[in-house]
Amino acid sequence: MQPYELTLTAAAEAIHARRLSPVELVDSVLERLETVDGHLGAYVTVTAERARRAAREAEHDIAHGRHRGPLHGIPMGVKDLIDVNGTPTTASSRVRAGHRASADSTVAARLDAAGAILLGKTHTHEFAFGLTTPQTRNAWDRDRVAGGSSGGSAVAVASGAATFALGTDTGGSIRVPAALNGVVGLKPTYGLVPRHGVTSLSWSLDHVGPITRTVEDAALVLTALAGHDPRDPASLSVPVTGYRPDASTDLTGLRVGAPRTYYFDHVHPEVETAVRDAIAAMESLGARLVEVDIPMTRYIQATQWGLMVPEAGAYHERALRTVPELYQDDVRVLLEAGELLGAGDYLRAQRSRTLMRAAWDRLFQDVDVIAAPSVPLTAAPAGQADVTWPDGTVESVSDAYVRLNAPANITGVPALTVPAGHDAAGLPIGLQLLARPLAEPTLLRVAHAHERTRPTTRLPAPTP
Repeated sequence: MQPYELTLTAAAEAIHARRLSPVELVDSVLERLETVDGHLGAYVTVTAERARRAAREAEHDIAHGRHRGPLHGIPMGVKDLIDVNGTPTTASSRVRAGHRASADSTVAARLDAAGAILLGKTHTHEFAFGLTTPQTRNAWDRDRVAGGSSGGSAVAVASGAATFALGTDTGGSIRVPAALNGVVGLKPTYGLVPRHGVTSLSWSLDHVGPITRTVEDAALVLTALAGHDPRDPASLSVPVTGYRPDASTDLTGLRVGAPRTYYFDHVHPEVETAVRDAIAAMESLGARLVEVDIPMTRYIQATQWGLMVPEAGAYHERALRTVPELYQDDVRVLLEAGELLGAGDYLRAQRSRTLMRAAWDRLFQDVDVIAAPSVPLTAAPAGQADVTWPDGTVESVSDAYVRLNAPANITGVPALTVPAGHDAAGLPIGLQLLARPLAEPTLLRVAHAHERTRPTTRLPAPTP
């Protein structure tokens, strides 16, 4: 096994035991990046010399007893919405041409303090306003979409061009590409991870979180990221004690919600079978299955768009008026649509969100986690606009991908996608788990138990 193939946890243990140096790891991952990224397009900016310099510094510090923890010496990619001092934050848009960050975002500063090493900035769908990331190709099949908007981060991790990465999630933008590329993506509780220094799509829906190869890896990164920051008005003041799950697969007494409604409506049969098999496996580990009805499903799409579109329009108002030609057509149309929604529409969406949060609070009185598909279909061919379901319903690919992810953004509950197998074409299928606010330890425990009984951490075949 080459160093670039190691999970974060395995690499951290090897570095701590002095079986692997950060220099060897970073060199291996950079070599892999150089081999595959011309075909995959995960990165918009690569900071190779900075990474090699940081690796030498980490190697020196660790050799002299200054080991900072499990992220020390680990190479990462960072979504290009997240400021890193001295590097561009382009948001994959011509609007940001020439931009260079003058300070670290909170999450970048925390990862730097933990010793993580920046490899570069990863592509996003322009300003995170889309679910395909068209610049980037799927790690398993270059003719299919990567998912978005954190497509570059997911493809970098899945292909071995980063040991872990950061993404953002406003309507599934961590979970969608993670599911489509066969890796783990975690959207934490709203406010648990600060967003200071992160370009906003929709401030009341935005989250920052890790994309990794395993659940344990995600827990290690979350431990470094979480914690209050007064510069983010939504930041929560809660104790952070560490999220790493133990090795047990015993789920005795845990209540797993199996949705009767919404999450299995208009889902590809292979996706449904894989997810239901995963739910049955949880029952075999001791969990008790509880059938649940998802509340207020008819309002989910309208609430998501009623919040996101006006907030995005407000953020981009000045640039949209002065340089509209610099936006890609799909994003410009969505931003212009935001100007057509009135204050009454936005307030109704806020009221709907309040009612939905209360209904989900009641739902989580009966279950500890909800298990469902991450996305209703695997990676679509690039350029495919719509999917037609067996009952004749036609849905845009983007709407299909956001549909099962939006509830967690609206309510702010933590949600995670973990691999659950592959379809007949060999494309990854994702299992989504959701829990009550701040129940990340439970979420990670269940996902880790699933992962240990159904390991699916292999990388895609090398890209020619």
